[in-house]
Amino acid sequence: MALEPMDLNLIKRAVTEALEDAGHLGATEMGTRWAGGTAFLEPGDTNTQGKEIALDALFKKIVSIRNNLRVLESKINNLDQLDHVEKVELQQYVTKCYGSLTTFNALFKDKKDQFVGASSRRR
Repeated sequence: MALEPMDLNLIKRAVTEALEDAGHLGATEMGTRWAGGTAFLEPGDTNTQGKEIALDALFKKIVSIRNNLRVLESKINNLDQLDHVEKVELQQYVTKCYGSLTTFNALFKDKKDQFVGASSRRR
């Protein structure tokens, strides 16, 4: 039985839609009020030079961290080598990371894209 050649564009579209549905892709936008803005890290030592960071670049790094945490969370949940207790323990570390990153929620345009810590998940 011969298989028909598959349309590469159809496959790409299906994979993209599946990843978006799982929350691994999609347009995560920064709030418009932050566009073009900068963050300035001012050292306590006046002899040391500060650092200016474009908020667009900082936002991309934060979104990358969020996406990598989601992948890690998924991999933990799918590991057959771990029992339920071990998975829960590792999951708690991921949740604590999300909680630590809630400081950056102000940068997100949509609330659905924001980080959620442990206390918010229990509600």
